[in-house]
Amino acid sequence: MQGYLPEQQENRPVDFASEYEENIDLVEVGYELLDKLKIIIAAALVGTLLTGIYGFLIAKPVYEATSKLYVLNASKGSLVNLSDFQIGNYLASDYVEMFAVREVHEQVREALNLPYTVQEMESMVTVTNPSSTRILNISVRSKNRQEAMNVANEYAKVVSDYVAEVMSSERPNVLSTAVLPEDPVKPRKKLLMALGFLTGGLLAAGIVVARFLLNDTIKSKEDIEKLGLPVFSIVPLAGGVQVKKTKRGDRA
Repeated sequence: MQGYLPEQQENRPVDFASEYEENIDLVEVGYELLDKLKIIIAAALVGTLLTGIYGFLIAKPVYEATSKLYVLNASKGSLVNLSDFQIGNYLASDYVEMFAVREVHEQVREALNLPYTVQEMESMVTVTNPSSTRILNISVRSKNRQEAMNVANEYAKVVSDYVAEVMSSERPNVLSTAVLPEDPVKPRKKLLMALGFLTGGLLAAGIVVARFLLNDTIKSKEDIEKLGLPVFSIVPLAGGVQVKKTKRGDRA
């Protein structure tokens, strides 16, 4: 919608649409969000419901069991000195690489008669060496809690034997055996539902704001006044004031 302002030079067009866009008030956006608050909350609840259905009914639980190895480079009955601790730290880092050896995965698979490939076995196990320690945490994830425990314990046993045989070094001790996990680590149902609530609400709010900003119709007397134009007359109705809606891109 273009027109001519009295104080401007003659025949100089004014782009009212651009001027209106520059005067967009964040307060109006806030009022629009408040006006559509019920819709936003409903969308958030729908998101929570959908993620809840997925977490409780569709997604299969994944369990994690952890066994621990302790690396100490010292002979039985000897005193442990600083050099032994330092060498033990280095060996712990080396032992982590043992879990990338194909033979280790194959021995675990054959011992437990598992129907997995070597690549699948490797993806099930995670090995960490906490900083400045000689401890290896062997964590195994599986959809079967019993399987997770058995595999974690078998990896600890196989690696301990493999290290003593191949590296000809002190056999790592099993510091802690894995126990049967009670609760799954995935899916995290409460977190999943919280994300569903936020995603649904934010998506609905984004659509409301986008529709508000893209709506280029003049809906009230105030919209006309924002363009710097005088309102000569209004048509009163029984329920309020009617202002004829026109596109802001139309000429006055």
